[in-house]
Amino acid sequence: MSAPHAFSDATTQRFAREVAKYPDDQRQSAVMACLAIIQQEQGHVSPESESALAIYLRMPAIAVHEVTTFYNMYNQKPVGRFKINVCTNLPCQLRDGQSALEHLCSRLAIEEGETTADGLITLQQSECLGACADSPVLLVNDRQMCSFMDHQRLDALVDLLKSQADSSR
Repeated sequence: MSAPHAFSDATTQRFAREVAKYPDDQRQSAVMACLAIIQQEQGHVSPESESALAIYLRMPAIAVHEVTTFYNMYNQKPVGRFKINVCTNLPCQLRDGQSALEHLCSRLAIEEGETTADGLITLQQSECLGACADSPVLLVNDRQMCSFMDHQRLDALVDLLKSQADSSR
């Protein structure tokens, strides 16, 4: 199948490698991998990208959108260089997850779901990150889990992220 107009040839080739892992009548099984590719290349998954992917995978656009919106790892709008997801599910809530989120909001001078004015950090709440015994927990850029995040450790993390940004300029 040819590439929808929204994707480069390189992107479409990456899609094809993912789709090839499944029988043709199950090509929609590659939706998560293809969404990850879109996000890697574009920084987020736009509604236009969802629609184009749906055409490529021969599945309803709403089905792609359901996957995008179900998982925290897919950004539906541009985010900062660092995305911090703080678990606020009940077990973490009982162990200061909400307090951690509120502390970060105060420290960064943003609300949950916003990005700092310098574009450096986006702060989001998330559902269970699977580390309830280590709460409060958070995930940086969908890759790095941070556990036992009291206010002192949260401040140290923010300082570290800012210093990483400064050193790469």
